[in-house]
Amino acid sequence: MVEFLNIFLPIILYIVGIILLIVLIILGIKCIYLLNKVDRVVDNIEEKVNTFNGAISIINKVSDGIASIGDSVLFGISSAVSKIFNRRRTKEERDFYE
Repeated sequence: MVEFLNIFLPIILYIVGIILLIVLIILGIKCIYLLNKVDRVVDNIEEKVNTFNGAISIINKVSDGIASIGDSVLFGISSAVSKIFNRRRTKEERDFYE
């Protein structure tokens, strides 16, 4: 009985090892195909996103222009208001000293 197990168990272990190796090879090949499909999808998405780069750059330029115009207008208004207040102060100071 012991001699039978000494002969039979290694044979079973070799068979199970071979089956496991084959299954792992098949899973590896399927993973490679899956990664290739994912790579194609990512490339496709990247191409579609790159088509919008021109429109996005135009939008950025327009928004920068609007922001600079707004800054210029606000600077003009603030400088006008500061001139008005500075004139009033100097006029009040003249009245005070007279």
